Amino acid sequence: MRRTLFNEDHEAFRETIRAFIEAEVVPVYDEWFAAGQAPRDFYYKLGELGVFGITVPEEFGGAGIESYKFEAVLYEETARAGVQFGGSGVHVLLALPYIKMLATDEQKKRYLPKFATGEEMWAIAMTEPGTGSDLAGMKTTAKLSEDGTHYVLNGAKTFITGGVHADKVIVCARTAAPTAEDRRHGISLFAVDTKSEGYSVGRKLDKLGLRTSDTAELAFVDVKVPVEDLLGEENKGFYYLGHNLASERWGIAFGAYAQAKAAVRFAKQYVQERTVFGKPVAHFQNTKFELAACQAEVDAAEAVADRATEALDAGELTPAEAASAKLFCTEVAHRVIDRCLQLHGGYGYMNEYPIARLYADNRVNRIYGGTSEIMKTIIAKDMGL
Repeated sequence: MRRTLFNEDHEAFRETIRAFIEAEVVPVYDEWFAAGQAPRDFYYKLGELGVFGITVPEEFGGAGIESYKFEAVLYEETARAGVQFGGSGVHVLLALPYIKMLATDEQKKRYLPKFATGEEMWAIAMTEPGTGSDLAGMKTTAKLSEDGTHYVLNGAKTFITGGVHADKVIVCARTAAPTAEDRRHGISLFAVDTKSEGYSVGRKLDKLGLRTSDTAELAFVDVKVPVEDLLGEENKGFYYLGHNLASERWGIAFGAYAQAKAAVRFAKQYVQERTVFGKPVAHFQNTKFELAACQAEVDAAEAVADRATEALDAGELTPAEAASAKLFCTEVAHRVIDRCLQLHGGYGYMNEYPIARLYADNRVNRIYGGTSEIMKTIIAKDMGL
């Protein structure tokens, strides 16, 4: 089937990104993997390449392109090469929509130029120890000072992607107590400078996968946040978080599809080169059948991912549709990557092979951004069940 998602501009961007990955990432990726994070100066290179500024408005130093298709190309090309761009994904896909949606003109002038160049890297801090997906149960507080000039932030966050290198973090905190009618009331969002007194980065978490993406624990002890860094209105944070969940879940869905596609590529190459009993592994019927079944699943996931991308660009991707895309694509990726690893035999378990890293990286897709079980709940509710 002919694919219609991308045009000539997207394909030109793909060529640029593919060449960049081969020159700047592949030669040093093993070092990043061993260190557990990409180096900070790599993000300046992404900024120079224009990756961070694609959807940033032109008046703030970006290209002003309102489309997620260039981000989709990034997902496909990083997966194809078996690499990741550190924790930079959250910078664009998660943090930027909140800045564009909530920031005042004055805030945008302060935030976006450095955002686009990579001079200031952003993360978002929602999850807390013990709360998991229950964001309404967060304990971190932000209390307005008596003179009304700043908020005093206290609390802790965990599983914060990009938390080690972040210069600014969008922190979700309680500015009012929940009500009996609505546990979600009272949450606000703040753009917090990581150099603030009382702000600290705890452990860099040792993860199963996504090894080059820095993930950290954060702590806030009487951190002063100027009132000028409140994003949006007080106490409406939970609504804002829900508004951007569709794009976050799209990103996970598309990324999972891209990983599944890459897994088939890795497995196909391996079975054509690997010889067993005097024949390439690709010559055995089981190999052909397994890869054919995987390819069929990837084709289906591609169709779902592309449809979701078009809907997102049109502003029409509903929460239930995003949940459905995430559930389907992540479950497909889980099955496909597992089968492709099996075709590698014992070598598939070695981290020197990209399929092993892909297997570990993929596992979190069914957990973060809302677990598969939560996706099913959303879909069922939309069905009237």
